[in-house]
Amino acid sequence: MPARHFVLSQPKTTITQLPEKGMQKQDIIDDFKEYYVHLLGRDEGCRSPFYAGEALSLAIRDRLMERWMATHQTYKNNDCRRGYYLSMEFLMGRTLSNAMLNLGVTDTATQAMYDLGLEIEELISSEHDAGLGNGGLGRLAACFIDSCATLQLPVIGYGLRYEYGMFTQTIVNGEQVEKPDHWLRHGNVWEIERLEYSHCIKFGGHTEVQTDEKGWQRHCWIDTHNVLAVPFDTPIPGYKNNTVNTLRLWKAVATEEFNFDEFNAGDYAEAVAAKITAENITMVLYPNDANENGKELRLRQQYFLASASLQDVLARWSSVHGHDFSQFAAQNCFQLNDTHPSIAIAELMRLLMDCHELSWDAAWLITQQTMAYTNHTLLPEALEKWPVSLMQRLLPRLMEIIFEINARFLLEVAMRWPGDNAQLRRMSIIEEGGQQHVRMAHLALVGCFSVNGVAQLHSQLLQQGLFKDFYTLWPNKFNNKTNGVTPRRWLASCNPELAALITDTIGAGWITDLDELKKLAPYAENAEFRQHWRAIKQAAKQRLIDYKKQKHAQLNLGVDAIFDVQVKRIHEYKRQLLNVLHVIHLYNLIKKGDANRVPRCVLIGGKAAPGYRMAKKTIKLINNVSQIINADPDTNNKLSLLFLPDYRVSAMEKICPGADLSEQISTAGKEASGTGNMKLMMNGAITIGTLDGANIEIREEVGDDNFFLFGLTETQIEAQRGHYDPAAIISQDHDLQQVLALLESGHFNPLEPGLFDDLLNSIKSPHDPWMTVADFRSFVDAQLRVEEAYRDHERWTKMSILNCAHSGKFSTDRTIREYNRDIWRLTPQNVVK
Repeated sequence: MPARHFVLSQPKTTITQLPEKGMQKQDIIDDFKEYYVHLLGRDEGCRSPFYAGEALSLAIRDRLMERWMATHQTYKNNDCRRGYYLSMEFLMGRTLSNAMLNLGVTDTATQAMYDLGLEIEELISSEHDAGLGNGGLGRLAACFIDSCATLQLPVIGYGLRYEYGMFTQTIVNGEQVEKPDHWLRHGNVWEIERLEYSHCIKFGGHTEVQTDEKGWQRHCWIDTHNVLAVPFDTPIPGYKNNTVNTLRLWKAVATEEFNFDEFNAGDYAEAVAAKITAENITMVLYPNDANENGKELRLRQQYFLASASLQDVLARWSSVHGHDFSQFAAQNCFQLNDTHPSIAIAELMRLLMDCHELSWDAAWLITQQTMAYTNHTLLPEALEKWPVSLMQRLLPRLMEIIFEINARFLLEVAMRWPGDNAQLRRMSIIEEGGQQHVRMAHLALVGCFSVNGVAQLHSQLLQQGLFKDFYTLWPNKFNNKTNGVTPRRWLASCNPELAALITDTIGAGWITDLDELKKLAPYAENAEFRQHWRAIKQAAKQRLIDYKKQKHAQLNLGVDAIFDVQVKRIHEYKRQLLNVLHVIHLYNLIKKGDANRVPRCVLIGGKAAPGYRMAKKTIKLINNVSQIINADPDTNNKLSLLFLPDYRVSAMEKICPGADLSEQISTAGKEASGTGNMKLMMNGAITIGTLDGANIEIREEVGDDNFFLFGLTETQIEAQRGHYDPAAIISQDHDLQQVLALLESGHFNPLEPGLFDDLLNSIKSPHDPWMTVADFRSFVDAQLRVEEAYRDHERWTKMSILNCAHSGKFSTDRTIREYNRDIWRLTPQNVVK
């Protein structure tokens, strides 16, 4: 039979051309039914809201997909300069409510579900929080990519697709118990697997120099153990502007998942060993690095992220420009979110030299022109350092490159400070000593063209302290970019009642230009407006009470109490312990018959790192004190203390609207910025805080009359180093003596003697770096001013309005505009569907 020949006709349409999805209520209902019945196979008998939430999410995702593809095509057609945000964390929270808000279909979808007999809040709550972050760092990254899309900047976020998030925190006998957070157990409706963009990541092996056919000597990294990086893309919609950017998360997969010979030989464990080893890389966010295996896995994670992301960018470039990298620096910029991804500097050098055949000088010029570094910590111990021996074994080619970078850099240092060996040792990327270490922050400082802190004080302290030598050498590299939060999630979405009042009063422009909130300030003098504001706040507090009762505990306080909130990672420098000391002080006063106190509900939430013993002991103390106080009839309707387990993004969305007082009480000079302070301020909470991090700028914006300041300044703290005498402070403070006496007597741990001795010894030590005792009296006095202000409801409501009105500076839209103006230099792209 003769062969048949088919002639393809000219296509009448492209493969991606489809009728546009409608945005009306019936359109959403029709698509919801289609997914609910035909894809998910559910009917009216299904009692779980999860599947209804999935169906609605798929319907919303369809509408994002159209805009996502249009955005990609716009960037491609315009051949625009692009930015890449590399972060080990993206604490996204839930997606559905934010997607509906940014698409402008929240009301329509809510009504559509109502017509089907479904409560949209129940569907939103059925979505699992995306467990891709630990705290402020990851939440900031999530806010940043939201603002990039809203500002129509061509930015891709790169991170890791952890199978298990931080961990689910449960409280057993008052103690934190970590359980796996398998947030992907039901899949993730928002992500798209992109196998076609997978990349091979090398580990181990060794290097050798080979001569190519042109006679050039090339460094080759051979005999490696390879892992496949598979990307999963998530759409990041801008606010009502058709722009949908991409968050690309990498999953580690074995190149050979199954060894059939090992299986046939009966060694079943060895047959899948390669698969297990590979998948461990993206199995858990931040493995405990207290042991060598944990350290190695964490380094593997950081390199895996850097290599996969850089290979992705270079592959996209090469598909258009081949090996011509003359314009690469003009068209691309990488932002390293903290020190974790700084291995990207050495990896970009490797890829440019070994894979794309550029010379050292050409590769280094591109690297220094494209890499920018954000530092997020003032704690030296939090800066990444890796043993040289580990790097040589795991990443031998990169270690060679780092040695060469360091050698060339030290020549520059020697030229600036001839004969100053101490200067060379301080600034070297390689830390000498018993065991050599690679200082990853120093690698970032040497390899990046921009270095920024995240609050005015933080940036100043970096320049004057932690990175002083580098600032002296390269002052023009350093700049400040004060953090922010996205007002879409942290006001418009999480507090719709307050958002509606604001929009009715000053218009909707504030959602994309938060400086518009300043127009609220005159309304603080309007009695009718204050009444509306206070009613909304009281209703939010009632919802918070209902949420706590439903989830965690019975409370004996109503909405007239001060809702006093401290929710953040548990760490000694954040001083949850100081908060507890004040609660014990209030308890002691009540027990002694002091009835002249404003009712107060103190809410503390946060997770401690699994290996952080003192932080976990603090959680135990909070819960023990809570148990005693809440069970005491003398405190009824006067004082309550609650620890909120498993604090996460969706919990903060409930807490923000109902908070009265925002506890930002870290030791001055230790908090880089903080973002919880901004979220709470934006929702009308008043800050009690030290002059630390972004607190300084919050106080500058809102004024001293609307901020409760206490505590030593960073300068005063440093002046006390070596002279600090907590015993003398305790001897002069009767209230503090009584608080410590209650703790020392075992009043809060009658069946567990000596349980809190370590905490007590730490705050009484002259070597306590957090100087908790030094700030106790000032903190108590500031809390008295809080009570005085709160007794005057009109005054407090004015302060609440003014805090919201002056929160405009703390939008990530402003932060991202500054990043773009000073560092990225991207051109906004208008996306037309």
